[in-house]
Amino acid sequence: MYLAFKHAHMMFALASGVFFLLRGIWMLMDSPLLQKKWVKVLPHINDALLLACAIWLMFSLHQYPGTHHWLTAKVVALVVYIGFGMVALKRGKTKMIRSTAFLAALATYAYMLGVAMSKSPLSWFA
Repeated sequence: MYLAFKHAHMMFALASGVFFLLRGIWMLMDSPLLQKKWVKVLPHINDALLLACAIWLMFSLHQYPGTHHWLTAKVVALVVYIGFGMVALKRGKTKMIRSTAFLAALATYAYMLGVAMSKSPLSWFA
């Protein structure tokens, strides 16, 4: 059961990054695809499943934010990623602000991947 949730979590994390990258590219291109209903709904479904798997893994492995430094770093980075993503796709008033937030969100996503793989807050530098 553990492996199923771990692999599902990894798959949903990858899909989340791909969806965000695609939506960011569409934002930069001013694509009307960004306004499609499925584009607005599918990432939220994916991210809810990603979070559900993460919570299941957390409780089944007894690894909690605040207790395990790498997991704390990952959760803090997730909040930062969400903030940058909101600015990039919705709240940024200019294309420059949205573009900068988009790049910052991608960098934060890469940091989270490094934390997950290394089990260290140093991410790729561990």
